[in-house]
Amino acid sequence: MKLILAGILAGLLSATAAKADEMVFTSWGGTTQEAQTKSWAEPFTASSGIKVLQDGPTDYGKLKAMVDAKNVTWDVVDVEMDFAIKAAKDGLLEPIDFAAVPKADLDPRFSNEYAVGSFYYSFVLAWNKGAVSGEPTSWADMFDTKKFPGKRTFYKWSAPGVIEIALLADGVPADKLYPLDLDRAFKKLDTIKSDIVWWGGGAESQQLIASGEAAFGQLWNGRVFALEKDGADVGVSWNQNLTAADVLVVPKGAKNKDSAMKFLAAATSPTGQAKFAEASGYAPINTKAKAEMPADVVKGLPDAHVDGQINLDMNYWAEHRDEIATRWYAWQTK
Repeated sequence: MKLILAGILAGLLSATAAKADEMVFTSWGGTTQEAQTKSWAEPFTASSGIKVLQDGPTDYGKLKAMVDAKNVTWDVVDVEMDFAIKAAKDGLLEPIDFAAVPKADLDPRFSNEYAVGSFYYSFVLAWNKGAVSGEPTSWADMFDTKKFPGKRTFYKWSAPGVIEIALLADGVPADKLYPLDLDRAFKKLDTIKSDIVWWGGGAESQQLIASGEAAFGQLWNGRVFALEKDGADVGVSWNQNLTAADVLVVPKGAKNKDSAMKFLAAATSPTGQAKFAEASGYAPINTKAKAEMPADVVKGLPDAHVDGQINLDMNYWAEHRDEIATRWYAWQTK
């Protein structure tokens, strides 16, 4: 009997050890997650021996459901910063172990007790040159269907970006965007609602522009970078580019928390951030990363386009995310 119990215990310990040698990283899919895999996950596995399993796309409802059910299968998740701020307040995240994750060189704008920066991006105006006659130069052009006919594409989720774009197009000065005038924004969006094609993920936004199904739209700058690398005939305007950041978080109750912290340390290191920036076109959040990058790559990053740049207010969105979402999804279904 003792031998049987010992065998069972040994098996359980072996299974636990095997589990500890792997972790799950969840992100947005497409070219972004491909770059994260090559720049972070593969080198991390090679140096640590910890296998990084991929999942996605990021789903906030699924993350919350996992935590609520105490059955968390994700270890590190790439999320938008406003979600991270709200999720931390709601008790959905593990605190970052800064004894394991070096903090000194991380941009303080994109790190807090429960999150560390993943990358820094801009929403830019992009278009298919074969589908657009002329050259759009501002968000106002997205709403001028006479001068620029065709479908427009916007991010379909309730998140920073589209509301601000509508207000800017309606003449609201950048320094007067917050608090957001939702009545004014939705009234402006109503003027082109029938011409909007929504995208839910970065890969979909690329496909819509590359195919010409949408003549132009709001894209993450890294997705335009990927289109250009693939030889797509796209144009881009950095005028009024809207900046924000994605961050990396560890869900409350993650099964491989120690491995997750080691992964965060690798992903936010100067080398990890430099490699990802080169592969994606998104800016690094480690202040020492640019020293490891070619000058021509640095010139194409969002923080090289600061003239007219507008910073999205993540704290405002974190506070008002739920109320905006209620109105946003109700408006979409009308």
